[in-house]
Amino acid sequence: METQGYSQEEWALRCDLAALYRVIAHFRWTDMIFTHISARVPGPEHHFLINRYGVLFDEMRASDLVRIDSEGRPVNADAAHPERYLVNPAGFTIHSAIHMARPDVVCVVHTHTPAGAAVSAQKQGLLPISQHALKYYGHLAYHDYEGIALDLAERDRLVNDLGPHNAMILRNHGLLACGKSIPTAFQEMYFLERACEIQLRALAGGVELNIPSARVCEITAAQYRSDEIEGVTALQWQAALRMIEGGKTDYRT
Repeated sequence: METQGYSQEEWALRCDLAALYRVIAHFRWTDMIFTHISARVPGPEHHFLINRYGVLFDEMRASDLVRIDSEGRPVNADAAHPERYLVNPAGFTIHSAIHMARPDVVCVVHTHTPAGAAVSAQKQGLLPISQHALKYYGHLAYHDYEGIALDLAERDRLVNDLGPHNAMILRNHGLLACGKSIPTAFQEMYFLERACEIQLRALAGGVELNIPSARVCEITAAQYRSDEIEGVTALQWQAALRMIEGGKTDYRT
């Protein structure tokens, strides 16, 4: 496959990230051109890839992704075509905060889905009422809403709230998930989004909810963190890629 002048390592990362944008679109977790997914570029420069502002998730290609530095400046930008390097400032604030503070994180996913935003507005947060939700029992962070994320000073508070976790509810805003790879970040978001959807439906039933014991909740959360989960994550990612094959354009372009 043609790498369009990028190193093979960066091109492979671009292809996986473009694929994740399309997978997110497949599940209808997008907000038009808003929200963002980013990936850390290997190397000492602290660069990462993020979507070009204005490109729909279901049309994202590897070449549409913009490489930016820790100050949010496009790297190796073509001055003749500045429109190709436009990124969302709020996206830079949120994603740069995590990439700069968490070297273990390769990919960060942020969404504004109806289910995620609805649960983010509920005082009690995510309830331990489903197997999906129990993945996050004791492993879910919360960050209070401060307005549209344009103030760089918010970055310290955001990463302090995230701590060592890989999933966070941004109150009155949406969801955030991250991982050591693009497939693991996708899995984190998949389960978190599904847990929010289940919670909304359960609450809509208007009957008393069944809450598992703390012991069962802890056991289930630990099961999700077993060594076997790596193989499941890989299988899930390959299945996700099959869902987006044969689209209107190839994400690997």
